[in-house]
Amino acid sequence: MPLLLSVFGLHAYFMAHVAGVNNSIMLKDTATGMISMGACMWGMLFLINAYPTKVAILFYSFILSVFFTTTNIITDWFILKTWIGSSNSSYNNWLHHTITIRALVDFLILLLVAIYAALKKRVLSIEEKYNHQADAATLLREAELFKLRQQLQPHFLYNSLNSISALIMIQPDNAQEMIGKLSEFLRSSVKREALDIIPIAEELTYIQAYLAIESIRFGDRLQVQFEKEYTDDATVPPFLMQPILENAIKYGLYGKTGNVTITMHIVLHESMLIITVTNPYDAQTQSSTGTGFGLEGIRRRLYLLYARTDLLETKKDGELFTTILKIPQSYV
Repeated sequence: MPLLLSVFGLHAYFMAHVAGVNNSIMLKDTATGMISMGACMWGMLFLINAYPTKVAILFYSFILSVFFTTTNIITDWFILKTWIGSSNSSYNNWLHHTITIRALVDFLILLLVAIYAALKKRVLSIEEKYNHQADAATLLREAELFKLRQQLQPHFLYNSLNSISALIMIQPDNAQEMIGKLSEFLRSSVKREALDIIPIAEELTYIQAYLAIESIRFGDRLQVQFEKEYTDDATVPPFLMQPILENAIKYGLYGKTGNVTITMHIVLHESMLIITVTNPYDAQTQSSTGTGFGLEGIRRRLYLLYARTDLLETKKDGELFTTILKIPQSYV
């Protein structure tokens, strides 16, 4: 509409101030041209938007521009010649001399509008396709994250149930305590399932509940020391720290006698929360069995969440095994 008003405003100005056509004829000519052009433009846009494919849509738009330009000029010629030219020979001559220019201007206007509409249709189609692909990628990512979280819990649950089964006969009170703690632990897991990021303090509360269950299994043999250097606004994805501790307990306690100390150092350095877990490790006492899924699952989750592969690191130094987990902090 702004384009039509601008073009026919110039058309009216040219007729009145350059060609010297009187105001009555100028208004009739301009009104006829605007109505005819508006109708043709509406029809052309309707057909472009209804075009079922984006293949050759620019050529299709060009053909429509030619067709509606011809239709518009024939309509204008017939109406203006009948309405004004039949009783005004000078206007009739002027119409004859300007019909070619009218046709060229109409064609350029309709072609410009057609190309714009065609490109807009193509852009919207590409945008819609991109949005569908992005939605599918997001759903796939969320499904994989959910699967990874679900795969981390059964291993711990199986071990806990086996421990409860063993304690029922020899230490029924401890078995009952362990069942209660396991129930609370699993209930808190369900509440956190839909969360992507939680405060580090909340995750540590969850870890303490996990360690309370493990302490029933291992008694005083298991000692975990925490060293904390972070602010209250530090955050971490849920269910990342437990499998790291579970891995440390597995390789730190299994096959050993006596007390074992595992240390967890949590520090906020600039825009990164760094969690370092260190546990004793003796390659001679370790079994080669096991899927190794825990740390690999964490590495995959970190990649899906942050698109980075450098956020999990493990290293062996003599009889110590260290796991370093880095969590980018979005608020910094």
